[in-house]
Amino acid sequence: MIRPETPATAQSPGGHWRSGTARLILLYGAFFLVWTVLLVALISWQTYHYLERVVDEILEQRIAYLSTLDQDKLPTALATTAAIDLRGVMSFGLFDASGRYVAGNLDKQPPELPVDGGIHALAHGVVRTDGEHTGPSRGVALQLGGGERIVLTRTTHVIDRVGIIIRNGFIWALSLTLIPGVLGGFLLARGSLQRVRRIETAVAPIMRGSLGVRLPISERRDEVDMLASIVNRMLDRLETLLGEVKGVSDSIAHDLRTPLTRLRAQLHRLQRETPADDAHAATIERCIADTDNLLNRFRALLRISELEDLQRRAGFGDVDLGEKLARVHELYSPLAENKRIAFTLELPANLASVHADGGLLFEAISNLVDNAIKFTPDGGRVVLRAIEEKTGPRIDVIDSGPGIPAAEREAVLHRFYRTRTCRNEHECEPAGFGLGLSIVSAIVKLHDYRFEIADADAPPGTRMSLYCRHPA
Repeated sequence: MIRPETPATAQSPGGHWRSGTARLILLYGAFFLVWTVLLVALISWQTYHYLERVVDEILEQRIAYLSTLDQDKLPTALATTAAIDLRGVMSFGLFDASGRYVAGNLDKQPPELPVDGGIHALAHGVVRTDGEHTGPSRGVALQLGGGERIVLTRTTHVIDRVGIIIRNGFIWALSLTLIPGVLGGFLLARGSLQRVRRIETAVAPIMRGSLGVRLPISERRDEVDMLASIVNRMLDRLETLLGEVKGVSDSIAHDLRTPLTRLRAQLHRLQRETPADDAHAATIERCIADTDNLLNRFRALLRISELEDLQRRAGFGDVDLGEKLARVHELYSPLAENKRIAFTLELPANLASVHADGGLLFEAISNLVDNAIKFTPDGGRVVLRAIEEKTGPRIDVIDSGPGIPAAEREAVLHRFYRTRTCRNEHECEPAGFGLGLSIVSAIVKLHDYRFEIADADAPPGTRMSLYCRHPA
């Protein structure tokens, strides 16, 4: 099966984010995100504990000051504390030895606050005499020498607010960093993929045999250009080596054809001079047949070499495919009748034309039909048909022969490969030179068509399909 690789069918990257540049950016972005989260968490933790320590120091200083005052001065001192607390972050209360309210904006001692003179967290805060709930706070309760109790609390909403500011700053910084990074990564990946696409487009004709094409090199002179330059140097060397091998092969085929032609002429002259009843007449006839076979082989080799040069596309034009198929059917009908083979032609009502070399297309179809008739046993059938598909007409040559094993369907397209798959050797024609399908393969590559070998629709047999394309 021949499937010419084109930019549309060749294996290629599935998206912008599969490129090396994009993956590197994503990896860096993930590392940056994790590191930033850890850094912000550390800063938040240190800031929280620093501000918490500041609040604790304020409470310690206030409680230490109040504990040194006389009992009769405590209400005045608490009133002064309330007066200078413009933001209302402090709450305080003075209670007697039995726990009854004496002064301050706290009329109840928080039950979760022990009277030990230490700073404690009040997760649920306190409720003041005016009914206001302070929210999370830190507080201290101290029992004085006369049995009185002083309670001081300070809200921690400033600490919480600082934490919110840090988190919001982190979110903004992360968005302002990641969004341009992702956008930049997309643009970088897109640029790299565009260069890969251009290289892929340049490789397509090289895969079809045009070794004169080279990969594009930009002015960046980066790693991609270095790789393209290496491949171009390799192609230069490959083109030289293949040209030398092809030249030697063509020269051998051409040089040997001349003496073989002279040999055949001499044998033909000798055959004419030899009486029909001479014992050497049959030997001379076999020599002429062998010489003809050799000449046909060299002619086929030179023909394949000519097609593989890919220099015949200038003569392409719109070809009436129905007319070509009708001519092939008319040409090979007598050969099929000699073997009692039912040879039918099936054409759709409106068969589209194709852009091709008419002579080469006729030659390819003729080779397929000749191969089908050759390997179909007497009394079999051969069908030549055309089917209109979306991408272009499909030409099928179907026979009822022994078929071609799946393992050999690639090999039969190679030069000189011959297979004998008949169940009985006497049912088959001579296998030939093994060049007919090689010529078809070369014509298919020249036209950028596709060739497929498969089982017949109703086995046993073979279906050889030539997928053409509509004119661009």
